[in-house]
Amino acid sequence: MQGTIQLIQISPDELQSRIIDGVKAQIDSLKSEFRPKQPTEYLTRNEVRDLLQVNLSTVHNLTKRGTLRAYGIGGRVYYKRDEVEAAIQPLK
Repeated sequence: MQGTIQLIQISPDELQSRIIDGVKAQIDSLKSEFRPKQPTEYLTRNEVRDLLQVNLSTVHNLTKRGTLRAYGIGGRVYYKRDEVEAAIQPLK
């Protein structure tokens, strides 16, 4: 059984106006909080080398130690840019 809502002393135009104002407020709130998702950027070993300005053997050693996490497909090795940048730690 559905409930019944009675609107007393409100015109259809006023009701429509209030609904539109409420929807606009919600849309504005969503617009201010909306952050589009950025696609993951993958870097090759050479691009990581150039980014960090180190030798390719250093990139290999950082991967073996677990400082950098490598991803692969079809025999190729890639690194996520945000993970490479997060691996850089501030000096104490």
